[in-house]
Amino acid sequence: MNNAVFVIAAYLLGSISFGILVSKAFGLPDPRTVGSGNPGATNVLRSGKKLAALLTLLGDAAKGWLPVWLAQYYALPVGVVCWVAVAVFLGHLYPVFYRFKGGKGVATALGVLLAFSPLLAGLALLSWIVVFALTRFSSLAALTAAALAPGFAWLLLPQIGYIIVVFVLSLLLIWRHRSNIRKLLDGSEAGFGKKS
Repeated sequence: MNNAVFVIAAYLLGSISFGILVSKAFGLPDPRTVGSGNPGATNVLRSGKKLAALLTLLGDAAKGWLPVWLAQYYALPVGVVCWVAVAVFLGHLYPVFYRFKGGKGVATALGVLLAFSPLLAGLALLSWIVVFALTRFSSLAALTAAALAPGFAWLLLPQIGYIIVVFVLSLLLIWRHRSNIRKLLDGSEAGFGKKS
């Protein structure tokens, strides 16, 4: 497969929103119209359907993992693998199928990290779990994991290109959480088990 086609295919795969598709399959409201308005697993969970949230999480993570894993499996150049990783992530953030209005990228980024290194993904996930368990803020947990991920990547990944990709994905993820950052700072962010 031509390298450019592989990158484009990754973007198109990233543009599939499992939050929207799963919610529709379960007869739930479009996640873009409720809660935070984000079509991700956390907002789907606010519907009360844990299975729907789990399927959203797995779907968004899998679409981040699959194209990067395939690019590595077919021994594409590291540079191409990096573009594939960025493309699938941008597809989730700015999906062509949904007028370029997508999610914040937490699960998809985790999938990319998993393809780069299971240990890297595990450390990022552990960071998320610890912060969420302590604070009940999914956004703060995601921001913490994003802030730590480049450091983990620097320690674990031998390819400088992959490290740069992790840094770029982390910056984009933090940028997509800018409204959450404002709410965290002014105390209006809604956490699970907390009154907003």
